[in-house]
Amino acid sequence: MIDDIAAGAARTSVLWAAGVIATAAAVAGVLTGVSAALLARLGETVLAGLRERVVDRALHLRAATLDKVGAGDLRSRVGDDVSVVTTALVSTGPALASALLTILLTGAGMFALDWRLGLAGLVAAPMYVLAVRWYLPRSGPFYARERVAIGERAQTMVSSLQSRATVRAYRLEAAHTAGINDRSRAAMELSIGVFRLFTRLVGRMNRAELVGLSAILVTGFVLVRADLVTVGATTAAALYFHRLFNPIGAVIIEFDEIQAAGASLARLAGVASLERPARAAARVAEPAGFALELAGIRHRYDDGPPVLSDVSVRIERGERLAVVGQTGAGKTTLAAIAAGLLEPVAGAVRLGGVPVGELDRRRIAMLSQEVHVFSGPLVADLRLARPDASVADVRDALALVGTMGWVRALPAGLDTVVGESAHRLTAAQAQQVALARLVLADPDVAILDEATAEAGSAGARMLERSALAATAGRTTLVVAHRLTQAELADRVLVLDGGRVVETGAHDDLVRAGSRYAKLDRSGHRELTRACCPTRRVAFGPLIALSRGTVAG
Repeated sequence: MIDDIAAGAARTSVLWAAGVIATAAAVAGVLTGVSAALLARLGETVLAGLRERVVDRALHLRAATLDKVGAGDLRSRVGDDVSVVTTALVSTGPALASALLTILLTGAGMFALDWRLGLAGLVAAPMYVLAVRWYLPRSGPFYARERVAIGERAQTMVSSLQSRATVRAYRLEAAHTAGINDRSRAAMELSIGVFRLFTRLVGRMNRAELVGLSAILVTGFVLVRADLVTVGATTAAALYFHRLFNPIGAVIIEFDEIQAAGASLARLAGVASLERPARAAARVAEPAGFALELAGIRHRYDDGPPVLSDVSVRIERGERLAVVGQTGAGKTTLAAIAAGLLEPVAGAVRLGGVPVGELDRRRIAMLSQEVHVFSGPLVADLRLARPDASVADVRDALALVGTMGWVRALPAGLDTVVGESAHRLTAAQAQQVALARLVLADPDVAILDEATAEAGSAGARMLERSALAATAGRTTLVVAHRLTQAELADRVLVLDGGRVVETGAHDDLVRAGSRYAKLDRSGHRELTRACCPTRRVAFGPLIALSRGTVAG
């Protein structure tokens, strides 16, 4: 176009060239939109599968692994990290592909104009390469540490929010806020460090652009003076090279985004690649009976001290065993091992002679003091235990655990929407819903880990009756929080320092003047202090005093 204008050519030739450029721009715009749509569909499909896989693996993680990772870190992976990877696939991917194609075609165009102008432009290539080689090894570790820091910040925030009642009771708001600020500051400083590196990279790129464009202009001037190329060719080569500024910068910037996405993808893949503890149909065995036997159980967490040492106990079909002991005695660990949720370091757990790992998981059910009410209709929440349960089955389960009174009082009965964002159930009601789920699931073995501890004294007796009804006829292991729970059991097992120190019926142990008898003589309150001092002692009075009530 420039050469035609300089030669005084007809206007039609100039307009024809302008029309070709405009048509190419329009076609490029349409194709860019189509490619973005296709890539977005592909990216969202891939990410949906990845997110589902991560959640699936997280839900099947062993309890010890999940506690070590932390719920906040998992939420950060499924939330923040998925967002970063989504942006990379939907936005960064198309931009990177477009930039690379532009660089290839524009470079070919420069050589098509004149090979000497093309070589002049290549003078800047080593400077770009050196800039990237300097930047990538330094920024990669920053991004990895940044994602970890964001996960730690999320974990700190979730932990503080979940324990807000305790934080307020002990006036720890300032300390927890300071902890969140520290984690946020660490993430911010890492982000600023990456930006400083990127700013230095941009300076190196600017120097490469200056050198490349200067080389083309000087070479073009010499070639035009020698009448080897036209002014139009030199101008086009300079404009081509100038047009490379944005694509080359985009490639480097997108690689920067890809590094951030790579760090997030590695965190997602780290969970998604975990082997799901599948129980193949071929391994599912039928037990010869319903007696639960724990033989020679020993366990420790990582390299810590022994938690359980040579614990052996057999619970006959329909028998109710209460496990008591001080905090740290190993009660919860024993319950988790009996339920098959925790693999012991040594020993075996069998139901009817079959290892629990080879059983249908529905044969053993564990209920802890931390129950969850899922958002939605109450009947749907209960049917989680048995999706094909009829309304009559649900009502029967609720009636068995003594809940129909307050269920009928709900605004819509069984169809009342419950959960955090709807009708909230009390702690005792939530526990009864969990016990009704247990009845619907109809397991052979029921394990209750302080399942009535959160109700408070007023609802304790009611929940104990509900638990007794829900587990009637089942092989049952109860981690006892109250003496009344132990009194209702057929047999009591006393743990101390991870070892079985006593076992027998409640009345027999009391008459024998055993260690358990001392707890019995000291009454309900003493068992509470002996078993769970950090969980139960002084919190009620402390909160009451802080509110200035007479009862406090």
